[in-house]
Amino acid sequence: MTGWTGRTATETAEAVRAGKVTPREVVADHLARIERVDPHLGAFRMVLTERALHDADALAGRPDLAALPLAGVPVAVKDNLPVEGEATRNGSAATPATPAAADHETVRRLRAAGAVVVGLTAVPELCVFGTTDSVFGTTRNPWNPSRSAGGSSGGSAAAVAAGLVPIALGNDGMGSIRIPSANCGVLGLKPGRGTVPAGLGVDGWSGMAENGPIATCAADAALLLDVLAGPDERPPAQPRPLRVALSTGPTAPGLPVDGACAGAVHDTGRHLAAAGHRVTVDEVRYPAWLGAASVARWLAGTADDARPLDPALLNPRTRRHAALGRAVRGAGLVRDGQRVRWHALLERFFSRYDVLVTPALAHPAPPAGRWHTRGWTANVVSNIRYAPFSHPWNLAGWPALVLPVHDAAAVGGLPLSVQLVAPPGGERLLLALAAELEHRRPWPRTAPDPAV
Repeated sequence: MTGWTGRTATETAEAVRAGKVTPREVVADHLARIERVDPHLGAFRMVLTERALHDADALAGRPDLAALPLAGVPVAVKDNLPVEGEATRNGSAATPATPAAADHETVRRLRAAGAVVVGLTAVPELCVFGTTDSVFGTTRNPWNPSRSAGGSSGGSAAAVAAGLVPIALGNDGMGSIRIPSANCGVLGLKPGRGTVPAGLGVDGWSGMAENGPIATCAADAALLLDVLAGPDERPPAQPRPLRVALSTGPTAPGLPVDGACAGAVHDTGRHLAAAGHRVTVDEVRYPAWLGAASVARWLAGTADDARPLDPALLNPRTRRHAALGRAVRGAGLVRDGQRVRWHALLERFFSRYDVLVTPALAHPAPPAGRWHTRGWTANVVSNIRYAPFSHPWNLAGWPALVLPVHDAAAVGGLPLSVQLVAPPGGERLLLALAAELEHRRPWPRTAPDPAV
């Protein structure tokens, strides 16, 4: 990579603020890379070339340019968030091609901070499934294009991992930031409930879905979180050894964990112990009803979001998902008491720990392909088998972060990742711990160029 591609958002914004480079130069470099590389990956549904260059020129004239935290930084936005003047297709032929009247609040905050939106990233239909492919195309993993980038923020994670943008905006209702970030070897944070404006679908799958950052390094993720959530004005916590629990056990019977995925957790534990933290192996006891409680919200939320759409234009797998969701909603299976019970169990566990480390995935990413043409059962079984560790923290509404471990291949050149979880308000703690691990155990920030 040459020019301004492959650099961090922090470095880029500092250079723009100092007048070392113009926003147009930065954006043009990234647009050229997108044009060359993205045909091999399918990270973007739409690239906003002319508009991005226009916005970059307008940004250069802002009198407050030298104070903007994301000055001139190219950013990708997931295609289920409204961007003024552009259609929000949400991976579906059933959605209208009508331009959005206004930016989503998170997009407005990005622009206010000086970021330049260069495109809308690909998602599976209605962001339901854990692989990103739709009538608009298939998103491939930059580390191995024969494998899926994951979903539903697969386009955003692939764009960051391939150096098409330094940061991207994703969202996560059952793991949709963390699953593709883990697949693509980047850092993804699902903030806790209420930290970042949500406004996703009818009710964000009964409050499980959150918007959050995807980045190649902890500093960029922290910078993007500050823009999305507002800077944390609380004084930093005093340095102290953290109490860290390692848990690699399955979230439910019949969901085995690949040895390499479990090994990444123990490798992380060794680094944390070497840094002086108190590390203990202590398995989380996931209750038998937990998966059903999360799946009920996943189904019912899809039914709610699909209600205004023409079912004949939906994929068969989405139609069935929505039909099951209507039945779930009608039977009253989405209950607040499920979340209350889960909170009570977690509070007992976390009375002994500050942070939990689990596998990010149970197995490597499935093959890339036209999963949207396959049956509902095949999709759901694949999703649950390979990515069972994310949904518990959506139900809880607690912050959870995935970060790469190293570039050792689990299967076929794919990176390994782990998940860090903290109680409510722990987003900055997780990012600080990620930065510590990044320093002790650096990871490759960008995948090899698939166009070479």
